[in-house]
Amino acid sequence: MSEPVALGAVAREVRAPRAAGIAGLAFATLFVASLVLLRHHPAAGASEQEIADFYRDDQSGNLVLVGLYLVPFSGIAFLWFIAVIRSRVGDREDRFFATVFFGSGLLFVAMLFAAAAAAAAPVAATRFLDAPQPSADAISFARSLAFTCLYVYGVRAGAVFMIVTSTIGLRTGTLPRWLVGAGYAAALVLLFSIAFLEAIVLVFPLWVAAVSVHILRSPASSGSDDTAGGRPGHAAAR
Repeated sequence: MSEPVALGAVAREVRAPRAAGIAGLAFATLFVASLVLLRHHPAAGASEQEIADFYRDDQSGNLVLVGLYLVPFSGIAFLWFIAVIRSRVGDREDRFFATVFFGSGLLFVAMLFAAAAAAAAPVAATRFLDAPQPSADAISFARSLAFTCLYVYGVRAGAVFMIVTSTIGLRTGTLPRWLVGAGYAAALVLLFSIAFLEAIVLVFPLWVAAVSVHILRSPASSGSDDTAGGRPGHAAAR
C-alpha cells in the first residue's frame, strides 16, 4: 500500500513544475494575443462614418470578440500557474507572503477580465444585443475604462505579484538570483509608471514566460526540498 502511494507522490512532484511552466507560457501567449486582438477599434477622434464602417465590417468585430473570448482562458492559465507555483514551494511557503501572492494574482485576473469586458462591450452590444452603433464618446469611454482597469489597477496588482513571487523564489532558492533581480526591477517599473504606455504591460507576461522557461529547464527533482521537508514527518509517523 505504501509503495503505490509513494510512487504517486513522486509523480505529482515531477508533474507540478512542468505544469507550472506550461501554464505560464500559455498565459503569456494568450494574454499578448488577446491584447492585440482587443486593440481593433475605431481610432480616437474617428468620425461617425469611420465608426459605421468599422461596425459594418464583420471581420473587425470578430477579431475583437476572439480577443474577448481568449481572455478567460488566459486568466485560467494564470490561476493554474499560481496554484502550481504554490505547490512547488510547498511547506516552505510563508503565510504572509502566500496571502499577498494569492491575493495579488486574483486581483490581476479580476482587473484583466474587467478591462477586456470594457474594451469589447461596444462590439458585443451591437453584435449580440442589437444595440445601435455607439457614438465616439461611448467608444472613448469604454476604451478609457479598459485602460484604467488594466494599466492603473491590473498592472500594479501584477507588480505586487512579481515582487512577492521573486521574494519567495529568493528565500526558497526556487528562482535564480538574476531572475529575482529582473522581477524586482520590472515590478518597480510597473508599480510607479504613471503613463498609459501600452507596451509596458508586456513586461508582466514576459516575466511570467521567463519564470516558466526556468521551471521547464529545471531538473525534475526541483521539488525535492518540499519532499525533504515532508518526509521527516512521514518517517516519524512510521
